Amino acid sequence: MLDPIVLYGNRPVTSPYVMCVFVALEEKSLPFEFRRLDLSRGEQHGAEYVRLSITNRVPTLYCDGHYLSESVAITEYLEERFAPPEHARIYPLDRIERAQARMVQGLVRSDFMPLRVQRSTDTFFASAPIASLDPAGERDKQRLERIALALLAGKSYIGSHFCIADVDLATMLQRLCANRDPMPSELCDYARRIWERPSVRKWLALTEYKGA
Repeated sequence: MLDPIVLYGNRPVTSPYVMCVFVALEEKSLPFEFRRLDLSRGEQHGAEYVRLSITNRVPTLYCDGHYLSESVAITEYLEERFAPPEHARIYPLDRIERAQARMVQGLVRSDFMPLRVQRSTDTFFASAPIASLDPAGERDKQRLERIALALLAGKSYIGSHFCIADVDLATMLQRLCANRDPMPSELCDYARRIWERPSVRKWLALTEYKGA
C-alpha cells in the first residue's frame, strides 16, 4: 500500500512553486495531505523540518518514503512515477514541446526578478498592495509579453495540450493581469483560462484571490 503523499507549503498560501506541485497532484488525481509552514516565523528552519527537507524550503514532497524538494524536480518525478496513461500527462509527449515547457519553467524561476519582486504573488494571493513598475520592472513586463506571445502564437497552450508549464506561465502573467497592468488581451485571456481549470481553482480557494 502506498504511503500517504504529503506536500509541504507555506502559510499564507502564496508560493507559485508550491502551487505548481499542488496542481500537478490534482491533475494526476493523487490524494495528498497539504501541510503548511509559517515561513515568517521561521518554521522552515525548525530541526524537524530541516531533517525532512534537504533544502529546508517549500515545496517539499513526501512520496514513496522519500522527501523531494524543488518544484520542477518534484513535478518531473510525479510524471515518471505516476505515468500516463494511468494518470494524466502533465508534460508534453513531443520532445520539442517538452523542451519548451522546461524552458518556461526555468525562466519563471530564474529570470524576471524585478517583476517577481514588484508584482509578487502576495499581491493577488494575499491582497498585498502594489506600486507602479519601475524601469526594470517595465522592461521585464515587455520581455515577458514578447516571450509569451511568441510561445502561444494563437494557440491555447504552450504545446498541443495543457501541461504543468502552462500553470507557471499563466501565473507569471497573472502578476500583471490580476493587478490590472496593461497587457495584451490574448495573454490575459490565456491566463484566466488556465486558472479556470478545476485543479487551479482548488488552489485559489485556499488563497485570498478574489478574481481579476
